Amino acid sequence: MMTSVDTDLIRVLADPLRLQIVTLLARETLCTTHLVEETGARQTNLSNHLRVLREAGAVETEPCGRFTYYKLRPDVIAQLAGQFADLAESARNAADNKRACP
Repeated sequence: MMTSVDTDLIRVLADPLRLQIVTLLARETLCTTHLVEETGARQTNLSNHLRVLREAGAVETEPCGRFTYYKLRPDVIAQLAGQFADLAESARNAADNKRACP
C-alpha cells in the first residue's frame, strides 16, 4: 500500500514558531495577545505565522469583540498523524522486501 503524507502541512509545521503556536493551541484556545505573551514573538510576525496556519487549515479563528481567538483543528493533526502511522505500517510490512541491484 503506497501512502502519501501531506508535505504542505509538514512544511508549515516545520517552522519552530508555528510548531510552538500549534503546541500552545493544543492546550487551549488563545487570542493573539496571549500568543504574543507566550511566544515572545512580535505581533506582526505572529500574525503572519497564524495566517499561514489558517491557510493550511491547521487553525480556525473565532472573533470575540475586538479580539480574534485561534483554535487548533485536531482533525487536521489527527489526519497527519494517521498518514505517518500508515507510512510506519508500510515500512513494517516492507522490512523483508529488498530490490536486487542490477
